[in-house]
Amino acid sequence: MTTTTPQQDSRTATDPEAPEAPGVLHSFVDDPRFGTLPALLVGMTVVTGLVDAVSILRLGRVFVANMTGNVVFLGFAAARAPGFSLVASLVALAGFMVGAVAGGRLARRGGVAARELAIAAFVETVLLAAALSVVLVVGLPAPLATTSSVAGLLALAMGIQNAVARHLAVPDLTTTVLTMALTGFAADPRSHPRGRRVASVVAMFGGALIGAELVMHGQAGAALGIATLVLLTVAALAARAFRTHPHNS
Repeated sequence: MTTTTPQQDSRTATDPEAPEAPGVLHSFVDDPRFGTLPALLVGMTVVTGLVDAVSILRLGRVFVANMTGNVVFLGFAAARAPGFSLVASLVALAGFMVGAVAGGRLARRGGVAARELAIAAFVETVLLAAALSVVLVVGLPAPLATTSSVAGLLALAMGIQNAVARHLAVPDLTTTVLTMALTGFAADPRSHPRGRRVASVVAMFGGALIGAELVMHGQAGAALGIATLVLLTVAALAARAFRTHPHNS
């Protein structure tokens, strides 16, 4: 059993050189339990804002990351409200579910969290690159078949992301849904960590803002390109974290 001397106790309590509790930044890049995962998941939250900006503004008012909103839009489309695509919403919902199944299978394989995130982010990168290729070749706006295909690819990627983020269970960083983070921020303001809640909101807002600005200036491809690069960066950093600490969970 390890004991602490009175001198050690006194130094810890009064010495300004004694180690302090991790700050806000450390909770993202050097968390005792999750390592760099919080920072990487914030990056993926930015991607959510980017892809939903493209899907809502150019793919027929359809969510590809937020299935709560997509189910609502599906109801609007079923009621024949103008401007909503029943086909695109159904394709996005189906793609998201398939992606969630794939992400769930990846999660059930177990292993190191950083490796799991690296694989998921790399697969997402490939899917977003495929969607980007279609947009660059065909352009937007496009026929329903094309926009639905792009929505399906994006939703597939977001389904994988959501399932893996759910399995990693980093508090307040689901990457696609802010409802509970905002609820916790308002209902339980003293709980830890508030910084992640703020970061998740800012990340999604920032992604949506950048995506909307690009889309409204005819640069939907640029928005998807940025999202693809962010995911590629996340995959590379997660792979690096795995190589550096291959036995950490």
